[in-house]
Amino acid sequence: MTKPSAAELKDYAAQADAWFKENTVRDPGFMLPLTFMEVSTDQQFDFLQDWQRKVYEAGYLGASWPKEYGGGGLHDDYQRAATRAMKKYDAPIMINAIGNGWAGPLILDLGTEEQKQKFIKPMLSAEDIWCQGFSEPEHGSDLGNAQLKAVRDGDDYVLNGSKIWTSLGDRAKYMILLARTDFDAPNKYAGLSFFLNPMNVEGITTTKIKKMTGEYGFVQCFFTDARVSADCLFGGEGNGWSMAMKTLEYERGAKVKPVGGYFVKELDVMQIVELAKNSTRGGKPLLDDPVMRDKMTQFMIDIQALNLNNTRRRMPQLMQDRPMGLPLMNKLARTDLIQRLTEFSLEFQGSKAGYYVGDENAVDDGYWHRSYLNSFSSTIGGGTSQIQRNIIAEHALGLPKTR
Repeated sequence: MTKPSAAELKDYAAQADAWFKENTVRDPGFMLPLTFMEVSTDQQFDFLQDWQRKVYEAGYLGASWPKEYGGGGLHDDYQRAATRAMKKYDAPIMINAIGNGWAGPLILDLGTEEQKQKFIKPMLSAEDIWCQGFSEPEHGSDLGNAQLKAVRDGDDYVLNGSKIWTSLGDRAKYMILLARTDFDAPNKYAGLSFFLNPMNVEGITTTKIKKMTGEYGFVQCFFTDARVSADCLFGGEGNGWSMAMKTLEYERGAKVKPVGGYFVKELDVMQIVELAKNSTRGGKPLLDDPVMRDKMTQFMIDIQALNLNNTRRRMPQLMQDRPMGLPLMNKLARTDLIQRLTEFSLEFQGSKAGYYVGDENAVDDGYWHRSYLNSFSSTIGGGTSQIQRNIIAEHALGLPKTR
């Protein structure tokens, strides 16, 4: 993957710009999800699956992944240029977040040649949708206490238990699954194993969960004597905790293997500036209020700081003091900022802030309400913000573990 010259990158970026300008659908005639966690209808799913396939076939998704497994084999800079074009034209999200963002990088890092050949290309094209089986109903954020049983029986494992908050679990072909294979292990972490688990297996059922947004982006998955091949085991029996932690490095943004696109719509602060310009308070333009102007300016500063930090983290010379500081803080800082920013957008809508999607009085058809309510899933998934603070404290600042 040779680093491109400035001229080569400029030419590629121009091609990507032209493609997304021509092919991006702004209004398909129905509400598009803002995140992969709120895909509710067949119409939404079919559209986004087809969209990802088109982007992949055009060469603008997986451009920097190995060519022998279905990627483009190009330098990361090419993929970043394509993603900038997607953002410029406000392209729809990529639907296969778990596959492209977490499972794929893990398999590329640690998988066998057979696994890479089998899984990578279909996940890039969105032919194979992936989901994640980590959280369980009774154990909150205590991932290490997962209790779904995987009992070895000859050449198979028999699975019994439940997983919850599973995005696209009712549509996925595969699940990255954390299960307990040893209940007599010396500690709870040692008894866990990691599976690349097929979902079209007898004994696996799903139930949709209605979110406070009114959408059905999550499901609960039930495993009742579900039998899967021992070949689905990934990383060896008893090494599930290690595999899960490596997966979470990608989910939390501590490690990046850029596949392209985005799985959650990134808010442009200028959209909120325009919203504020058209809002009034006491008969006067909202932005005449110095307090509101100050808040808006601070948000713009915070967003610019996060964007610059993403550039800085790729420069080792600027990361020598705390090499893992910025990577580990990325998820916490970005999801917290989005939550505060979308809440702020509701502050100055006045009485119209009480209207939601579908009401003719709602501002931008309830877009800001949807964004705010959906922001909570991002501050929970991959470890809550409280957990992220503990991780930063322990691994970046060297503080002792909390007790």
